[in-house]
Amino acid sequence: MVAVHHRTVDIDGQSVFYREAGPADAPVLVLLHGYPSSSHMFRHLLPALAGHYRVIAPDHIGFGRSSSPPVEEFAYTFDSLAEVTGSLLDRLGVERYAVYVQDYGAPIAWRLALASPERVVAVISQNGNAYEEGFVEDFWAPIWSYGDDPSPRNEAALRPALGREAVTWQYTHGVSDPTLVDPDAWEHDLALLARPGNDHAQLALFADYVGNRALYPKVHAWLRTHRVPVLAVWGRNDEIFAAAGATAFRRDAPDAEVILLDGGHFLLETHLDEVSEAVVRFRPRILDSAARAATRPTAT
Repeated sequence: MVAVHHRTVDIDGQSVFYREAGPADAPVLVLLHGYPSSSHMFRHLLPALAGHYRVIAPDHIGFGRSSSPPVEEFAYTFDSLAEVTGSLLDRLGVERYAVYVQDYGAPIAWRLALASPERVVAVISQNGNAYEEGFVEDFWAPIWSYGDDPSPRNEAALRPALGREAVTWQYTHGVSDPTLVDPDAWEHDLALLARPGNDHAQLALFADYVGNRALYPKVHAWLRTHRVPVLAVWGRNDEIFAAAGATAFRRDAPDAEVILLDGGHFLLETHLDEVSEAVVRFRPRILDSAARAATRPTAT
């Protein structure tokens, strides 16, 4: 049995829960989850990768088993989530690392890369967007409207995204055999979303999401300048982030490996073996990139 550790540390007064597996001297892969999940979405991926990587999967503030303070006590922005993640990695002594991003994990990782370009040595994106082409307009229209105008009317239009039907749909849409998806996954998410005040935290992040798009040109420049290897392994039937978001990586990372699988947004629920095998095969490119990064001067 692979040992997966479940730990909690204090970061700037917030309790941050994370899962960790793999040898301390292995290349580090940081798994950054999306909405409405947590590191729970990586519960099967961690042991699958632990023989090849030191795998670290935190719960963002407001998600999973990490703190969920009220909006009056914590600024629920992607800047804040990235700052907490960066502080956690510093606490764990992580110097260079690859990122595995899904959904919200992507804009968190992009901020980490832009803040310390030499530390992020590779990108694995599993339905984690960095291009306008990835947005499915029907899904995103109410989020853009709320971001532009957080009025009661626009909030009311968005609140169903916090409910059972929408959360279940995130797991089951685009899946040819929904019986492969463990219902405990969405029940876990729903229970944690129901914490008092968490709805306001999630609405704040919905409102802040529009700011992620302004970062994309800088992310593209980072990909071109640092030539970090990219693996985009994507559920091609995702109705949140379209497959065009995966193939778009080739524009700025011409050697990007793109794998489109017959799945949806939460691809690990149905295609764990295919994804984990692709991530293991990607390891030599991560090692090569980390070696190149070690020869570059560290930014001051």
